[in-house]
Amino acid sequence: MLVNSFKPLSEIRAGNMLAFPEEFSFDFWKKAWATAQIGVQATGMRPYFLNSVKMVVPAVIFSTFLGSLSGFVLAKWRFKGDTLLFGLILFGCFIPFQIVLIPTARVLGMFKLAGTTSGLILVHIVYGIGFTTLFFRNFRNSYSNLPDEIIQSAQVDGCHFMRIFTSIILPNSAPVIMVTVIWQTTNIWNDFLFGVSFGDAFSQPMTVALNNLVSSSTGVKEYNVHFAGALLAALPTLIFYLLSGRYFLRGLMSGSVKG
Repeated sequence: MLVNSFKPLSEIRAGNMLAFPEEFSFDFWKKAWATAQIGVQATGMRPYFLNSVKMVVPAVIFSTFLGSLSGFVLAKWRFKGDTLLFGLILFGCFIPFQIVLIPTARVLGMFKLAGTTSGLILVHIVYGIGFTTLFFRNFRNSYSNLPDEIIQSAQVDGCHFMRIFTSIILPNSAPVIMVTVIWQTTNIWNDFLFGVSFGDAFSQPMTVALNNLVSSSTGVKEYNVHFAGALLAALPTLIFYLLSGRYFLRGLMSGSVKG
């Protein structure tokens, strides 16, 4: 994909797909980004990239925060039905996307969020809470294994719930926060089904634009532009993981060995 994204079509059609380009050019990347025909207008993938950013950033922030909050409650606060509630939240992790399409569409329609970036943000927050709650609830070093005496001491000193959460819990949650942020960022950025089902021409994310780029044609399949578009869609999550991957592995392994 990388070497062919810099080749003219004549070289690609000649075969030897793994050969380095004889005529190296960035024009196909520029076209995929700014002028490729994706929708009605030849906008390239740039506006859809911005849609993905506007969708991913708030969805990751809110789903991570809500997951940390619910994980703390379910790990350290006992109340009637807490085990059942955690089981139901955990069950949400195993519900396929396709099953929730119709009820989600009805809810978005009721709140007049269908075809908007805000609607996509809400969908990803709700669908991600099951995973984020699971991560925080079972994180060994800050939630499940946190001594109850620490929380009790804070309560004796007059700390309310949110003060305990922000002053004691969150500062000890950096590894699992990184795990959750990487997980959510990757899943939300790469999502196609929710984007194509609930987004419109002005709110669809990068993955939908890539599908439209490859599927639409004016007569000639520009494989070099398609390869460049696919790499543009993959680069953000790839770069993000390369920069923070060690924190992901460190968070997953945190607490697995005593001492």
